[in-house]
Amino acid sequence: MSDLRAAALESKAWPFEEARRLAKRYEKTPPKSGHVLFETGYGPSGLPHIGTFGEVLRTTMIRRAFQEISDIPTRLICFSDDMDGMRKVPGNVPNQDLLKENLHRPLTSVPDPFGEFDSFGHHNNAMLRRFLDTFGFEYEFFSATEFYASGAFDEVLKRAVEKYDDVMKVMLKSLREERQQTYSIFLPIHPETGRVLYVPMKEVNATDYTVTFDDEDGREWTLPVTGGNVKLQWKPDFGARWAALAVDFEMYGKDHSTNTPIYDRICEILGGKKPEHFTYELFLDDKGQKISKSSGNGISIDEWLSYASTESLSYFMFQKPKTAKRLFFDVIPRAMDEYHQQLRAYPDQDAKGQLANPVWHIHGGDVPASDMVVPFSMLLNLASVSGAEDKETLWGFIGRYAPEASPEANPQMDQAAGFAVRYYNDFVKPGKVFRAPTDAEREALEALRDALRAHDGEMTDEGLQSVVYTVGRDRFDPMKQWFSCLYEVLLGASQGPRFGGFIALYGVAETADLIDRALAGDLL
Repeated sequence: MSDLRAAALESKAWPFEEARRLAKRYEKTPPKSGHVLFETGYGPSGLPHIGTFGEVLRTTMIRRAFQEISDIPTRLICFSDDMDGMRKVPGNVPNQDLLKENLHRPLTSVPDPFGEFDSFGHHNNAMLRRFLDTFGFEYEFFSATEFYASGAFDEVLKRAVEKYDDVMKVMLKSLREERQQTYSIFLPIHPETGRVLYVPMKEVNATDYTVTFDDEDGREWTLPVTGGNVKLQWKPDFGARWAALAVDFEMYGKDHSTNTPIYDRICEILGGKKPEHFTYELFLDDKGQKISKSSGNGISIDEWLSYASTESLSYFMFQKPKTAKRLFFDVIPRAMDEYHQQLRAYPDQDAKGQLANPVWHIHGGDVPASDMVVPFSMLLNLASVSGAEDKETLWGFIGRYAPEASPEANPQMDQAAGFAVRYYNDFVKPGKVFRAPTDAEREALEALRDALRAHDGEMTDEGLQSVVYTVGRDRFDPMKQWFSCLYEVLLGASQGPRFGGFIALYGVAETADLIDRALAGDLL
């Protein structure tokens, strides 16, 4: 056994803990299919949001961990529930009236409000696949519409007819009495209107596998359950899909957790083996509200990638999946910096440390080196004081601070410089508030300015931090007041970088001039 596999079998990183639990499923007998099947589900009722991506990413992390401890082949399916009826119109898409006219039709039968694809469902599926492809995920895409229409679901649907009473018994226990009166696990697609009907069944026939029902106008219809004429309600659909595909692992949000016994039992009734599960906490917006596809709150996939790298987003997703986290723009700089801190730590770690490091899971063990010679948070402050409108301005400072660095030799740094300018101008600049110094602070700032102009020692981060500290040490207690002064008076922010490092990057003379401008009130 290799050292890496031995470490993986003991690792406390959550993907390895889940992988080991999954491996026990086939300790005695290998899977009949010859592979372990991971699945993620996507409801394309709205544009894909960042939580959708997180589900695929986290599942991929567990899949990679499983591949490290087991020789059983794996597959990952991303399943889109695009046959669901559109129950409401998302508020963040155009052509609202067009969508209202098509309420309750399957999403793949609703016209695309963007006018680019065959349907709204096809549009949202394409947006999801485009993004997953951007990240290089290895997955197979399944469409519920194709799954039902092609006959791939027929055998399980027939079994659902045969076991109708048993499945209904499971479902009725979870429903209010009023809902029980009209509930059926089958939702027929109206042959004329194309709408998904929520109507009771008059007959479920196990002889010819048909259902009979009255539509909203009182007309009686009989349809085969096969071939895409009928779909399952979403809870039975969960369990039936597990049975049809022989799913071994699926994760989903906490809002599904109370339904897990229902999904499991229906899967077993329909002849399947219930999969292993992982329940994660939900993402919240800056107001603490759950992020929703239909309302479009929180950060979208494309928005994060406008201001930070794909890897920083993966890093954010890796952290504490069972803890609810606020997902808004202020978390981006920290995620960028912490990701690169972990990259720098990785080469010096032993196998146990590397497998616990998020970057192993982000890169599947093929971890690159960091070429960030300046932290992202420092770039934001540099963009602020320099008024940078493009990354070339920042490179003027970076090149002086680290002469060996260049856009060609440091592509991560170059990309981050572009992100920093964009993030600063869109988020930091509008909220900057400078204040005038107090009399005591003015005297300290004058002393720092004079010390910088007289400084002939090391121009390193540490040397300049010593100058800053010496000026503040005899004037402020606690020292936090001194650094708050520097950030609020010179940078217009409530917090900021290690100031010696900032001076080394921005320049000693430039920082002295910045202090003069602040003292003159030019920054207010």
